Amino acid sequence: MTVELRVSEGWLTVCELSALIPGRGVAALLPDGSQAAVFVDRTGRPYAIANQDPFTGAQVLSRGLVGTVAGRAFVASPLLKQRFDLESGRCLDHDEVAVRTYPVRTAATSAAR
Repeated sequence: MTVELRVSEGWLTVCELSALIPGRGVAALLPDGSQAAVFVDRTGRPYAIANQDPFTGAQVLSRGLVGTVAGRAFVASPLLKQRFDLESGRCLDHDEVAVRTYPVRTAATSAAR
């Protein structure tokens, strides 16, 4: 199974689902030069948000600490510790701030890829 993100060009294969470790993120360089932070939760559900911390401008959210609050997965920035909901991108600590989210899916790996 591969993890794919929806970008303007279509579905982009990022990595094998088995390469993702629950609680840890990976950064993916996108065709437009931006970065996404990709995560998987303990149930195997993948998430993808922008990798850029809106408070510092650093590309670090993929290195953040993953947790849950009220049943919702979030990542805490490794720099200033603001928490971002992995489904909506909303900052849980500052309602007026959010990061971009990406539609994400898993797809069967095929030899034709």
